[in-house]
Amino acid sequence: MLKEGVLDDPKVEAIFGLHAFSGHGLGTAGGLMVRPGGIMAASDRLAIIVRGRQTHGGQPWAGVDPVVVAAQVIMGLQTIVSRQMDLTVAPVVATIGTVEAGNRYNIVPEEVRMTGTLRTFDAEMRRDLRRRVEQMATRIAESAGATAEVRIADGIPVTWNDPALTAATIPSLQRVASAGFDANVSPITPAEDFSLYQARVPGVFFFLGVDPPGADRASLAPNHSPRFFVDERALATGVRALASVAIDYLYRRQQDNPSAAAARP
Repeated sequence: MLKEGVLDDPKVEAIFGLHAFSGHGLGTAGGLMVRPGGIMAASDRLAIIVRGRQTHGGQPWAGVDPVVVAAQVIMGLQTIVSRQMDLTVAPVVATIGTVEAGNRYNIVPEEVRMTGTLRTFDAEMRRDLRRRVEQMATRIAESAGATAEVRIADGIPVTWNDPALTAATIPSLQRVASAGFDANVSPITPAEDFSLYQARVPGVFFFLGVDPPGADRASLAPNHSPRFFVDERALATGVRALASVAIDYLYRRQQDNPSAAAARP
């Protein structure tokens, strides 16, 4: 959409979006939550291939076991997060989501393939995490006589709410929230490609609570769970919120520049 000029014709000055959430402690149905600055994480895709030397499973000393090396790499990634990154600056997450290896129970395989995700909120920490992941994986593998190939694909940036636009938008959200309002909600580590719009124009992304009133928060399923549930009474609040922030923004622009507004067809 960006390549097709969605922000260019007509020229977009500001952009607003929302996301419904459940099970994150983000509010009862109809609640609205926002924060200035980073609200959702940057996301990079990680792939690691550990290559050893195949051998019989009953004689592991005759080869190099990439499964053991991969396990050490996975644990090493967590020590990067817990022992090498300053988590008082911003949260960091390193998750391995898939591990694939072997084709028979009694064979040490030739290689292990892993994929995962890296989540950050700070640009310098993002660069540092990527460097440390590559360094740790390759050196752990080298120490065992194996090799590790690390590929980190650029993902999407932090979902960054323009502070001035957020401050101007807060009264609109507060006015229409039907079940509470939070102007400084804690950031969360899921990522959102709405951030690609915000990299081009000032934007505000906010959350809509969809949890049933009185629900036990510990039992609520998060987004992407097969048990995810939306109290649909929240949807009307979401519509009102998006309409209100747009109309109020246009009204402020008219007040700031009445002659330009009058000249529009």
